Order: sequence, then C-alpha cells, then structure tokens
Amino acid sequence: MSQHVLSLLVEDKPGLLTRVAGLFARRGFNIQSLAVGPTEVEGLSRITVVVDLDETPLEQVTKQLNKLINVLKIVELDTAASVQREHLLIKVRSDAASRSQILEAVNLFRARVVDVATDALVIEVTGDSGKVQAFLKVLEPYGIREIAQSGLLAIGRGGKSITERVLRG
Repeated sequence: MSQHVLSLLVEDKPGLLTRVAGLFARRGFNIQSLAVGPTEVEGLSRITVVVDLDETPLEQVTKQLNKLINVLKIVELDTAASVQREHLLIKVRSDAASRSQILEAVNLFRARVVDVATDALVIEVTGDSGKVQAFLKVLEPYGIREIAQSGLLAIGRGGKSITERVLRG
C-alpha cells in the first residue's frame, strides 16, 4: 500500500463530509488525515484526504467519489508537484532548567511558543511531515504532554487552479 493525497473540490453542503468519509469506511480504508475548509469561491470547500491504498482501489474510490452529486473535482496531489504542510500545537513539559534548551529547538525548527506556563510551553509548528516528526523527536526527552494536529493541507504547485478549471467548465 502507498500513501495518496487527494484534493476534492466540493459544494459546501450539509452531510457531504459524512458521505465522503463513509465511502472510505465502507471499503475498509482508514483515512490517515482529513482537512476541510472554504475555498476562494463562496459556496465551495476543499477536502484534503490522506489515505493508504493500492492503485486499483484508489481508482475505484475516486470513481465512487465522482458519483457524489456535490463533488466537483478530484485531484491526486503528488508530493513533488504540490506543497504539503501539517500544523501542530504541542504542549511540552518545561521547567527552569530545560526551558532554554526547548526554546533553542523552537528557534532551530522555526516554530513558535504560543503559551507559557510555569511547568509547560505550548508550541506551534508548521511544516512538511519530516520536519514535524523530527521536531517531535527533539521534544520527546522533555516530556510531551499533549498534541493537537490538523490534517495535512496540500495544494498544487504553479499557476493552475482546480477551482478555476471547474468554474470554466
């Protein structure tokens, strides 16, 4: 199995996300990451789905997704042809002795501290999966208390837009 990143341009209608996720669930596929948000066009949303699939089931899933009325366009985003980012908030244990070392790691990874308490720091980091995983490994020895992670966000490189292509017909 291999990881696939799908970008779906959809009409912003109630229940659509449930139907999309249900399609994967009915086929026994686990969604690794799911992110949804509005696009530059009112009434349209973009769903970014990361899933581990073989090529054949992926084709079957995309055909089924295309049958959903409110799904306008599906694009598989290749890692080299797209910009992909994750966003994490990490609460890490911090005392007077470890704080300067943690702040040094924060600066090295171009992360930022968003909350400070006497016994913990909340750090925000954005980047590709490799950067995020490396940052987590650096923080592990200090004691990660909590993680909140968004789904992967991805968009194709270059000037082409899937939204424009759909709107032009």
